[in-house]
Amino acid sequence: MLIQLAAMGILAALLPLTMVWVSTDTDKYRKLVWITVFLTFDLIMFGAFTRLTDSGLGCPDWPGCYGHANPMQAHTDISAAEAAMPTGPVTVVKAWIEMIHRYLAMGIGVLIISMMTISWRRWLQTGRKEARFSPHFPTLLFVFVCVQGAFGAWTVTLKLQPIIVTAHLMLGMMLLALLTWFGMRLRNHVSIARSTSTLILPATLAAAALAMQIALGGWVSSNYAALACVDFPLCHGALLPEMDFQNGFTLWRDLGKTAHGDFLPFAALTAIHWTHRVFAFVVVTLVIWTALGAHRIDSLRKTARWILAVIALQFCSGAATVFLSLPLTLAVIHNGGAALLVILLAKLNHSIRLAR
Repeated sequence: MLIQLAAMGILAALLPLTMVWVSTDTDKYRKLVWITVFLTFDLIMFGAFTRLTDSGLGCPDWPGCYGHANPMQAHTDISAAEAAMPTGPVTVVKAWIEMIHRYLAMGIGVLIISMMTISWRRWLQTGRKEARFSPHFPTLLFVFVCVQGAFGAWTVTLKLQPIIVTAHLMLGMMLLALLTWFGMRLRNHVSIARSTSTLILPATLAAAALAMQIALGGWVSSNYAALACVDFPLCHGALLPEMDFQNGFTLWRDLGKTAHGDFLPFAALTAIHWTHRVFAFVVVTLVIWTALGAHRIDSLRKTARWILAVIALQFCSGAATVFLSLPLTLAVIHNGGAALLVILLAKLNHSIRLAR
C-alpha cells in the first residue's frame, strides 16, 4: 500500500514537474517554487471543500483507505460502512474526496523534495557560492510539510478533534506564506523606495491579525459553528447574545463535547462565531490601513489594489454565508480569499523589508 501511495504522490507531481521542465522560462527553479505556491493554494481550497462536505473521515484510517491505496480497492468496506450508516461520515463520494486531498498533498510534498534536492545539489556543485541555491530554506519547507502531514494524520486518527483540525489549517496557511516568501526571494526585484519603513508596523500587524482571524475561522469551521448566528450584523437579534466563552474556547476537547465530556452548549458555538465575526472588523481595518499606505508607493500599488479587492471579497463572502445559510461554493471562496490574503501580505511584507 505504501508503495502505491508513494506512486500516487509522484503521479500527482508529474504534471507540474513536466510543466517546469518544458517551460521556456530560463529560471526553472523559481518557476518550480511558484507552481508549488499555486498548488498549495489549490490544496487549501480543496481542503476547505473536504471539510465543508464532511469528507474528513471519508476514509477513517491513514494514510490509506481501509488499508488500501485508493477507494476503488476499498469499495467493499466503504459500501458496508455506508449501508450501516447512510448519513454517516463514510460514503464512496466522501472517500474519493478525502483521498484526492491526500494525493494532492503528497504531490506537493514531492515538489518540495524536488526543490530541496535541486538546492543541495547546486549548493554543493558550486562550492556554496550561489546564495540563491542555499538549501536551508527548502530544507525548512521539507520539515514543515512533514509536520503538516503528521497533523493531517492526527486529524483522521483523533476523529476531527477541533484543535488538531485548526492547527492543520494554520500549518497549511503558514506553508503557503513560507513558499510565497521563498518565491519572492528568487524573483528579479524592482527598485522600491526606502520610505517603506513607515509600512513595517501596519504590514506586520495586518499579517498577525490575519493569522489570528484564520485561526478563529478554523475554530468556527472545526466546531461547526458557522451558522451559530443566522443574522447579520447582529447575532440572535442582539449585539451581545448569550455566550459561553469558557466551553467555546477550551482548546483540548473532542468534537461537539466539553472538556468534561458533556455536549457542547449552543451558547459556546455562539461565542465562537461571534468572536470570529467581531475580530473581522479589526482585520479589515488593519489590512485597509496597510493597503492604503502601500498604494502611495508606485512599485507596491498593484499589490495594494489586489489586497483591497480581496479584503472586500472576504467581508462580502463572509456576510453572504450567513445570509444564505452557508452555501458550499461561497464557503470555499471565503477560505480561498483568506489564502489569497496570506499570499498578498507575504509578498507585501517581503517587499517592504527588502527595501530596507
